Amino acid sequence: MLKKLEVRTKNETSELAKKIARNLQKGEVIALYGELGTGKTFFTQELCKYLAVKEPVTSPTFVIMNEYAGKFPIRHIDLYRLDSIEEVLELGIPEIFEDCLTIIEWAEKAEELLPENVWKIKIALQNGKREFQIYHFG
Repeated sequence: MLKKLEVRTKNETSELAKKIARNLQKGEVIALYGELGTGKTFFTQELCKYLAVKEPVTSPTFVIMNEYAGKFPIRHIDLYRLDSIEEVLELGIPEIFEDCLTIIEWAEKAEELLPENVWKIKIALQNGKREFQIYHFG
């Protein structure tokens, strides 16, 4: 399945996150792609809000992984600072996928480790709007 959507406001991004959150289950992986500043972390924050996460959701750029309790356990991973697949493997990916929802920013750095049942969400900024390309393989 492929969907392309143009998003103009934070409220529209929030509504998109809400729609996707309704379909998510424990054990799924969301792979986020996009340049710096495209809104990957904001999208994750909104998604977590609709998955009943009560604590603040912050970017794990420096700590690499944050864990949250919500509708089910959630792991939010940011691979931006990693340089090799070996570093990604040291995190325990893909062993961690089964017992939680996993959200990965900069997922291209772990592409070959992603499971078949994955949501690939590509975010691009164009003329002040965000374009979301959503692929769901599952």
